[in-house]
Amino acid sequence: MSLLKRIERARPAAEGEATPAVPAAPQPQTPGGGSQPPAPTSGGAPTPPPAAAPSRFSGAMPARESFREAKFRVQNRLINELDPKLDLTNQVEVRRQIEELFGKIADEEGLALTRAERVRMLEQITDEILGLGPLEPLLRDETLTEVMVNGPQQVYIEREGKLELTNVTFQNDEHVMKIIQRIIAPIGRRVDESSPMVDARLADGSRVNAIIPPLSLVGPVITIRKFAATPFTVDDLVRFGTATPEMFEFLEACVKARLNIFVSGGTGSGKTTMLNILSSFIPDDERIVTIEDAAELQLRQEHVVTLEARPSNIEGKGAIPIRELVRNALRMRPDRIVVGECRSAEALDMLQAMNTGHDGSMSTGHANTPRDMLSRLETMVLMAGMDLPLRAIREQISSAVDLIVHQNRLKDGTRKITNITEVQGMEGDVIVMQDVFVFEQTDVVDGKIQGRLKPTGIRPHFVERFEVAGIHLPPNIFGSPF
Repeated sequence: MSLLKRIERARPAAEGEATPAVPAAPQPQTPGGGSQPPAPTSGGAPTPPPAAAPSRFSGAMPARESFREAKFRVQNRLINELDPKLDLTNQVEVRRQIEELFGKIADEEGLALTRAERVRMLEQITDEILGLGPLEPLLRDETLTEVMVNGPQQVYIEREGKLELTNVTFQNDEHVMKIIQRIIAPIGRRVDESSPMVDARLADGSRVNAIIPPLSLVGPVITIRKFAATPFTVDDLVRFGTATPEMFEFLEACVKARLNIFVSGGTGSGKTTMLNILSSFIPDDERIVTIEDAAELQLRQEHVVTLEARPSNIEGKGAIPIRELVRNALRMRPDRIVVGECRSAEALDMLQAMNTGHDGSMSTGHANTPRDMLSRLETMVLMAGMDLPLRAIREQISSAVDLIVHQNRLKDGTRKITNITEVQGMEGDVIVMQDVFVFEQTDVVDGKIQGRLKPTGIRPHFVERFEVAGIHLPPNIFGSPF
């Protein structure tokens, strides 16, 4: 079998062009946006004035058709001339051969390229063969938190909570599809017309969602939630203004005292990051079982068992949902159960686990407020198909959940813990809740939200559990009533 067929079969190489994302040495631009020809090497012609530096993702060079065609031609020749017996898993050797062949082919083609353009073309071709093509420069940028591909001609990024349109493009829908296949193939997932949605993860733990036509009318769509190479720490979140040291001191005490905690918030509010932080407070001598749709939690404890749900196969069989994994986890002698996110009927099994001796369990859920989180739990329990009266469900929730940590992504892009709320119990048919810490907005200055995170002055009912666990918080941590 030829190397070309091996690449297309095992790690499909997208042969389309992507406007490069990270320029090495961009061509100068005219004030009107057009490209300038290179300065002559002789004669007394004046040197054109330098233009403003291009945006990081504005494209490596002006979109010249000659460059695109040359890149395609070199890339196709290079793939065909690579050793068919080459071990594609040995990336060091593959890269060496790619560099050698590229230099030879470029000279044979007589390409009129600057040094920067040659380096850029080599990087693009290498990314197409060994990586994720146009996405590689974006994934290498540690300042980005999200990458969104809306069809072949539109790629957005999120930086510091704000969306930016890039000049990164794919050649066509087929090019995007090849990148999707390359992402999902290593973890045994599939996406096709019969199963047009898929959740996956990259090797670094970044979360990937893909949806393709006919469900998507703009072409294949990829959404990548990037994870930092080094997980955020308490100090990082304090520096970002997400929470105060006093809040984390309180939350650490809650985790060590084995309170059951839900982290709530909207999409992109930082729930998983917060769950990672809370999980880091679990003592090293406890057995932790994590359950997720796509494994993304980054626990550092030694005794961690990671379970991942499985979708159905091509025949629509073999699916293992989170609910079954939660049930199985109860037979694995866990000290803590951590569910990445409760979305459906698994909430019932999670609540039952919390109520049957598995204290200290944690999970996340989508909600706009702490009160909405409880309402969503009610709905999710009903999705389990159990004909339970509403009061019985609420009693189950109020006895299982001790604390809700609610996060918001504010309009200025910042992420903050806006509520740390105690679930106190039932009064009649209503679940009673009480804020322990809140975020109070005071002003908006230059588009930035001003405010402060502060205690409410009310001591939660479960403080005595801290004393039983040998945890002593400073008396002033809860502040004074406001």
